[in-house]
Amino acid sequence: MISFEHYLLLSTIIFGIGLYGILAKKNAVAVLMSVELMLNAVNINFIAINKFIVQGEITGQLFAIFVIVVAAAEVAVGLALILSIFRQKKSVDLNDFDLLKW
Repeated sequence: MISFEHYLLLSTIIFGIGLYGILAKKNAVAVLMSVELMLNAVNINFIAINKFIVQGEITGQLFAIFVIVVAAAEVAVGLALILSIFRQKKSVDLNDFDLLKW
């Protein structure tokens, strides 16, 4: 039987991988994927808390659906920005994104 601690451990590992990806990667697409990993780790926590602590309610599922909707919007806007910058700079390296520097 999978316990609450197993879900939290899985979520922590996935969140750590996402955090490492954000801090270590220089590719904008890889950073967006790392943000998605972190959001999915949060969703696992919401569902696990709903299953083990607040049984019989759908609060955790509602929060998870809200996070999925926000993540979809974030990906759409993020990819549009990355494609626009790629057309100008011919690179997706984060060090080349200096459009907003003074």
